[in-house]
Amino acid sequence: MEKKLKDLREEYLKIPIPKELNDVVQAALNEKPRKKPRIGRNILVTAAAALLIVTASVNISPAAAKAMSDIPIVEKVIKVITFVEWKEEANNSSAVIKTPAISGLENKQLEDSLNDKYLSESKQLYKEFTDSMSKLKEGEKGNISVESGYVILTDNETILSVQRYTDTISASSSTESQFDTVDKKNEVLLTLNSLFKDDRYLQVISENIKEQMKRQMAEDPEKIYWVEDDDFTAFKGIDENQNFYINEDGKLVIAFNSYEAAPGYMGAVEFIIPTKVLTDLLVGDQYIH
Repeated sequence: MEKKLKDLREEYLKIPIPKELNDVVQAALNEKPRKKPRIGRNILVTAAAALLIVTASVNISPAAAKAMSDIPIVEKVIKVITFVEWKEEANNSSAVIKTPAISGLENKQLEDSLNDKYLSESKQLYKEFTDSMSKLKEGEKGNISVESGYVILTDNETILSVQRYTDTISASSSTESQFDTVDKKNEVLLTLNSLFKDDRYLQVISENIKEQMKRQMAEDPEKIYWVEDDDFTAFKGIDENQNFYINEDGKLVIAFNSYEAAPGYMGAVEFIIPTKVLTDLLVGDQYIH
């Protein structure tokens, strides 16, 4: 690589400066400063930049062009890291809380917004745990376990889907999750609404989930979903704030926390929505296909 860069530099130094561009630079040097002296310097910098770009593009030799094409381009890397981790053990209870952070976005407003949210959620969870410990009487056991972390569900050229989960075990157990899906190219946070032309998707997805619930219960008697019409707890349908993510196969996945759509022993449940039932409703096939 060093040899290629050296050869490219030597090739560039041999390139003659075109008269037209030389005149442009000379004119910039001779131009009298305007009211603000800094403007004259900006013109010089602009002219010099134009000289470098245009000269290289007009006069570069095949050998130099080949060397330039072989130089690797450093692309931006968007990734998720563990920002902070809290661990606490007391009174037969424990808490492990990992806070994710997204780095590498050029849209710093989005990056900061997401990271502030993740940190705020973790702080609140830690506070709730320590508050519950402080309320215990002397010698009393808390018997509480809290584990919070994150999972990178999808990370490809187009999207990044991150799940933050909290597993709590006390008198019973429960799992709660939140999901964020980021368009990595346009650097925007995707919402369920943004994927569809209008709100018809709400009913279409809801009906498909009901069909999947009934089919799963028919195939496996150990599975129970709250889907019977005469049950007051029955699943009625999703809304625009429904948890979702897009998986590695480009499929829409609708997610439910514990007790939202099924008894607690079923835990958190998910349903992959067939793209064929969504095709006419989607804004495009960029994300879901």
